[in-house]
Amino acid sequence: MNRLLARLAMMTAAMLAGPVLAGPVQGSPVLRSTPPALTSTAAYVEEGPPRAVVERRVIGHSVAGRPIRAWRLGEPGRRRIVMISTMHGNEPHTRQILTSLRDGARIRGIDLWVIPTYNPDGLARHSRRNARGVDLNRNYPYDWVDLDGNYESGPRPASEPETRAVMGFLRRIDPVRVISFHQPLNGIDTDTKDPRFARRLARALRLPQTRLDCGGVCHGTMTGWFNARFEGSALTVEYAAHPTRHRMTAQAPRQLLRVLGASRGNAGAS
Repeated sequence: MNRLLARLAMMTAAMLAGPVLAGPVQGSPVLRSTPPALTSTAAYVEEGPPRAVVERRVIGHSVAGRPIRAWRLGEPGRRRIVMISTMHGNEPHTRQILTSLRDGARIRGIDLWVIPTYNPDGLARHSRRNARGVDLNRNYPYDWVDLDGNYESGPRPASEPETRAVMGFLRRIDPVRVISFHQPLNGIDTDTKDPRFARRLARALRLPQTRLDCGGVCHGTMTGWFNARFEGSALTVEYAAHPTRHRMTAQAPRQLLRVLGASRGNAGAS
């Protein structure tokens, strides 16, 4: 009797002490509480390092009401640069350059604004033109002429809300450089306001140096308007029809930052 009572006492003490976690019983989960220090570390890993964005703006809306967004990266107060992509909705690949810059680590050394999707309606329709059938790169109020067909320039200069949105944005920002990305002509226009920088950029991006005369229909273009009205310079960068994803998301962002004298890195890094 005494031996039975002693055995019951030992079993009761073991139950009150809780399970022994020497190892899991097959088929049964082992529950452990996580120390507070590990919880905070896990949260930091999930959130990751600070991203590059320091400001974001909706600068206007498309014909169909889609927002046109600009993202500020880098360090305000430095040289101000604007990069624009997808002015033509059937030239979507270079958006990846700008979204990679936006979504990566912080950018240091320049004050950079990116507009990855200038023509959201065209992108949704996979069309060169906007929802009213206007080529936005023929709609600017500089050397504008009445063009039809694939290069439809609109009923008048700056008739389109997308054009007015970007014009207003560039007036407010007043950058020293504008780089406009296109496809599929595979080259950089060196017949521009700052040919020396254009040549440097062509070497950095490993693209041919060329003269983009649009076959005689380069009227009402964004770069022409900017170069005529601002102290800064604008140029066109054309990639091929199907650049690789690696080139767009890894190589081109790195090459651009290098030629612009910028770098990636967290604030406070040496």
